This record gives sequence, structure tokens and C-alpha cells, in this order.
Amino acid sequence: MINNDIFYMGIALEEAKKAYAANEVPVGAVIVKDNQIIAKGYNTRLTTGHVFDHAEMKVMDDACHVLNDWRLEGCTLYVTLEPCAMCAGTMIQARLSRLVYGALEPKFGAHQSILNLFSYDFNHKVEVTSGVLAKEASDLLKEFFKELRKQK
Repeated sequence: MINNDIFYMGIALEEAKKAYAANEVPVGAVIVKDNQIIAKGYNTRLTTGHVFDHAEMKVMDDACHVLNDWRLEGCTLYVTLEPCAMCAGTMIQARLSRLVYGALEPKFGAHQSILNLFSYDFNHKVEVTSGVLAKEASDLLKEFFKELRKQK
């Protein structure tokens, strides 16, 4: 599974680079079902001014439309940054089968950094793999925020 994880996380990183180019926080996400990408995207929260426009929320919404179902059973979500509580909660509610993420999110992370929402006794468990291409994802975020500080 690790080779697939690296492959799909690479695609999520490409999405994060698109966010960077659009002056958005560079977080990218991909949802895969049966070895096929059914949704991909990146953060647009700064552009839209909408709190829900995290990469994970956008791709989960798109995947629900593709599948014509609110349940994301059998799907794996790849995201370059540890999800926040909103995104993690939505993954649980959507019955997502698996989450794979890259870098830790020390301020809002809801798997390792601040809390582990996935460890609670909900009626659905999401399998989580962390640290896939973490350095690449972290480096992209650091560069973005370094440039942002220069602009201010």
C-alpha cells in the first residue's frame, strides 16, 4: 500500500502547489476509490472567504457528488496536512474508510497535534496513516508562510 500512498500523495502535493500559485495556503487533497481518483482539489478559503473551503471539505463534497451518496465508504482521502477538527469530524460523519496525510498541523491538528478525534468511540472508525511525504508538504507550507511574512 505504501507505493500507492506515495503516488497519490504526490498528486495531492501537486494540488497544494496550485494553491500556492493562487496565493492560498498550500494544502492539496485527493480522494481515491478502487484505485481511481474521484476528486482532487486544494484550499480556496482565502480566495472565497468561506470557512468550509478547506481542501479536504472540497474533495469530500465533490466525491459525494460523483458517487451520488454522502457515504465515502471504500474511499481513501490523501491530504498534505493533518486535518483540523472540522475536516476530521466530517470524515467520520461521511464514513470515510481511510485517511492518509503528510505534515503535522501544530495549531489545529485533530489526529496527533492537538487531539485525536479519530480515537473516540464513534460508530465509525477511519483508518489513519500519517507522515507520507511529510517533509515535502511541510517545506511547501514553510516557504509559503516565509513569503507571506516578507510581503507584510
